[in-house]
Amino acid sequence: MSRMPSARRRWSSPVALTVSSALAALGLAACSGGSYDDTTWPTPSSASSSTSSSSATTTAPACDNATQSYDPLASLPAKATSLGDSFIDSIVDRGYLRVGVSADSYLLGANNPLTGQIEGFDIDIAKAIAKRLLGDEDKIRLIVITAADRIPALEEGRVDLVARNMTMTCDRWNQIAFSSEYYHAGQKLLVTREAAAANPDAGLKDMKGQRVCAPTGTTSLAKLKAVNDEVGGIDIVTAANHTGCLVLFQQGKADAITGDDTVLAGLAAQDVYAEVTSAPAITDEPYGLGIAKANVEFVRYVNAVLADLRADGEWTTIYDRWFASSLGKAPKPPTPVYGRS
Repeated sequence: MSRMPSARRRWSSPVALTVSSALAALGLAACSGGSYDDTTWPTPSSASSSTSSSSATTTAPACDNATQSYDPLASLPAKATSLGDSFIDSIVDRGYLRVGVSADSYLLGANNPLTGQIEGFDIDIAKAIAKRLLGDEDKIRLIVITAADRIPALEEGRVDLVARNMTMTCDRWNQIAFSSEYYHAGQKLLVTREAAAANPDAGLKDMKGQRVCAPTGTTSLAKLKAVNDEVGGIDIVTAANHTGCLVLFQQGKADAITGDDTVLAGLAAQDVYAEVTSAPAITDEPYGLGIAKANVEFVRYVNAVLADLRADGEWTTIYDRWFASSLGKAPKPPTPVYGRS
């Protein structure tokens, strides 16, 4: 593919422009139906970072399957406080669930400029957890974080849960815990429509001499670097998030964007000149909900909620709401893997 001149780029999508401009200005305000903010949280109190009697910090076990999580609770109790878990009790006493989310990942978690709400697949999954834990899906505070801030936000106690398309890896299990897999994605490539027409099956290995953007702190960037180590000649460009990559792409400062297919589908929906190539995904990206390492009982609670969502069809309903029009009929939900100790 030949590099196209920067003069070709344009702001084609009011959604992309509105979201990226809002994020750049940090103009995030509370909204009805749950709230969100970008507050810098103080050092967590003992309540927010507490460990339960069953959730003491331990040395991380050996990891040979990053999708393996803790066994779910046998059933969801009528009242979360009946568990006697100090961390879960602190959420119930507070009255709302704090969730770290994206505000720029269209279809997953993005600010809707028409309503002022953050919405998407990840948001609906988080709301389902809040509804079962607190009796109301609106008892939730959405805290906008970057991809690089997902783990620090949990470690510092700024959020109770991260629902921000985070790939489960053994390295990350050394820092945090994960729910069972709630979505399965794969890393692909987004280019201009002209480039896709010239080489529809282009993958990362075909990007010699091209500028490829990936957000910092992501497995997509790590894979991009690994491919470049193998083939050489790729000009790696970074941004804080995928919206930042889209801005660079639209300004002619990047020729392609790499990321999970779900994320790229959202970017393509915002830019009529962009297209995801048809090359097979180069990675398996199992998404898990991030939870602080010590809060094992909360992981087990969340896993029980996810099991219910799979069993009663709500997972499929949420998928169809956000992805059916662009990714087709809902697949079967990812099969959970349990038994972590």
